Amino acid sequence: MLYQLKKLTACLLLSTIATTSLANDDLPEIGTAGAGVLTIQKEKEYGWAFKMMAQQSLPVVRDPVLNNYLTKLGENIVSHADSVKLPFEFFLVEDDEINAAAFLGGNIKINTGLFIYADTESELASVIAHEVAHITQRHLARMLEKQALSNPASMAALAGSVLLAIIAPAAGFAALTSTFAINIQNQINYTRANEYEADRIGIQTLAQAGYNPYGMADFFGKLANKYKYASSQPQMLLTHPLPETRLAEARLRASQLINKHIKKSLDYQLSKVRIIVRFNSGNAASLISRYKSELSNKSYQVKAAAQYGLALAFFKNQQLDLAEKLNNQLLDEAPDNLFYIDLATDISLSTNKNEQAITRLTDYEKRYTSNAVSTLNLVIALKKDKQYALADKKLSYFIRNHPDHVLAHLVAIDLYKETKEKAKEFATKAEYLALLGRFKEASEQMGSALAYTDKKLDQARYSAKIEEYKRGDLRLKKLQE
Repeated sequence: MLYQLKKLTACLLLSTIATTSLANDDLPEIGTAGAGVLTIQKEKEYGWAFKMMAQQSLPVVRDPVLNNYLTKLGENIVSHADSVKLPFEFFLVEDDEINAAAFLGGNIKINTGLFIYADTESELASVIAHEVAHITQRHLARMLEKQALSNPASMAALAGSVLLAIIAPAAGFAALTSTFAINIQNQINYTRANEYEADRIGIQTLAQAGYNPYGMADFFGKLANKYKYASSQPQMLLTHPLPETRLAEARLRASQLINKHIKKSLDYQLSKVRIIVRFNSGNAASLISRYKSELSNKSYQVKAAAQYGLALAFFKNQQLDLAEKLNNQLLDEAPDNLFYIDLATDISLSTNKNEQAITRLTDYEKRYTSNAVSTLNLVIALKKDKQYALADKKLSYFIRNHPDHVLAHLVAIDLYKETKEKAKEFATKAEYLALLGRFKEASEQMGSALAYTDKKLDQARYSAKIEEYKRGDLRLKKLQE
């Protein structure tokens, strides 16, 4: 599906803000209302603003297969955590840097580089569990409150700097240093205490969620050894310093927990090779050689993942027959695996076997509750087969149940553009822009939708949306006061 999405999004005029162009002026300044008290409700408001900033400013991965995997992994961890007071959302960001970050409101950013570096699912899960602990223990909220008590004007500056550090780390670290110049040693001590607490709680959550409790010590230990004498440190070591005592404590805590035999996760390994093939700069020929070598030398962690990597590389190299043959072998072993189903759809649509894709996806949806992977793949296949009414029906139902799904709106924009339904196209663009916090542009697009419809019900709905966007714009402005 990713292959199809790259083609459809290229025709859209709606651009996102490049990360490299960000500066302090581009970010909302979070106010100091409450004089040092940051309530859960206020934190939720900041989290709402962050989600829109992330969608605008970060290279968020619009891959439903990877997002489906990451959401399930994150939900499993959160369901075993204590003191959860906020809904969580996980953003996968296309960035080779080994890093993750937690922000107010239950938002966690995870770089694709983490998948490439982590050897096991438990290692990846350990980083997520650590970030979840930062949020459940309200470390950032408490840090903002502490600073506001000592210097009421600092909360806005700090919050903006922290947000910038997540969106654009190089500029953000400098801003943080400047913000804390008057109290830097106290801040270092406070951050160090947070890290130890996040480790302790994160390891406990890791074990409770069914992962190897040594995952955290293994991952951070490997990271510390790799960069021990390096002149430049990865972002994760700048935000998560790793003294030997911290690693020793992580190992000790893990040893005190039940360490069950953890099977190697196929879905994690499939996610990893999908990122390597589709989001790294390596050319298709070298990737084919890599996975052929892994299979012949049996140097893989999971054989099926290496086969999937080779099938993806064949597809990338336009060797569609070879990709289809290998992927079909995988489907024979696991016919309901969404990684294989997604690739099968891409192959079918690339070879004009639209009915084959539609039949497979329809059969899947009959047996399982539809999700973003199967539904959006099916909509794209139906559109390519010119079954526009059915595609619209399924997509409209999905968006009603998932109104914040950015990718679904992008697929809808492309569908209505092809069917020349101007009112729906403009209305969907408006909804897409609103999800990015671009409320004024959203109002303009919805105004265009109004001009293209003479249906009373749609006119009333579009007018109501314009009023909703005005309220959203005011909501954002209040956070900046």
